[in-house]
Amino acid sequence: MPSNQSGAPGNPGVLFVVATPIGNPDDISARALKVLADADLIACEDTRRTGQMLAARGLRKHLVSHYEHNEERRVPELIARLKDGATVALVTDAGTPAISDPGYRLVRAAHEAGVTVQSVPGPSAAIAALSIAGLPTDRFVFEGFLPTREGQLHKRLEALAREPRTIVFYEAARRLADTLGAMAAAFGEDREAAVVREATKVHEETVRGTLGQLADRFRNSEVLGEITIVVGGAKEEGPASGSAATVDSLMKEGLSLKQASSIVAKLTGRSRREVYQEALARRAQSGDRD
Repeated sequence: MPSNQSGAPGNPGVLFVVATPIGNPDDISARALKVLADADLIACEDTRRTGQMLAARGLRKHLVSHYEHNEERRVPELIARLKDGATVALVTDAGTPAISDPGYRLVRAAHEAGVTVQSVPGPSAAIAALSIAGLPTDRFVFEGFLPTREGQLHKRLEALAREPRTIVFYEAARRLADTLGAMAAAFGEDREAAVVREATKVHEETVRGTLGQLADRFRNSEVLGEITIVVGGAKEEGPASGSAATVDSLMKEGLSLKQASSIVAKLTGRSRREVYQEALARRAQSGDRD
């Protein structure tokens, strides 16, 4: 261990951000186990759950709770310990701390206090799901959990409808079908996606298809476990794709506005409703009729 982890007076300690398994207990790294064994205390989301994980590895450590509802109060206490020279390991119930989990406030406060912060990387449900979804991974965005209120949900999805990068979401099993339906309405039923359930666990499952197909699939079946949704990005619009000229050209070939809008939606990855309403408004402004 470096000298500033000794806990000597005047030497600030180190905050280790330690990733832990998201399912399979064998996914914990040798370095993570060493850091946890050597830490003066471990800040964890659930002391009972973390205690069980440590006990299975023959470790007994001083644990302090650090979760969403006590984070504001706990952070100053932990910073004080760190400034006194303690080595603190931060963990969450599963995966990488601060990724849709408590942690970033403590990390930020540690930096501001001049405390060294080190990462002990490992499992992350978002990266695990992305790696097996079969969708582009060269560029992606992580959205975490969507709003649960319907109005806020639709507003967020509409804002993401033209996002060209692959999008990763977390979702509760009980809301999966409704969320996929809302995504199909906002992004287009034909947008490619994958649902990864129970990653690294015994009943791991990856289901690929269009958003429309996935919404139908999970609407008619019971869903359990931890869920990650990976959605392909919108196709970036080119001069002959998703433009007013495309809709107009298709209509000149005898297609109705509805049919032309549906085709353009498939080409661009946008929702059919959005393309149709946009085209309808444009034609109304120009005085054209369907």
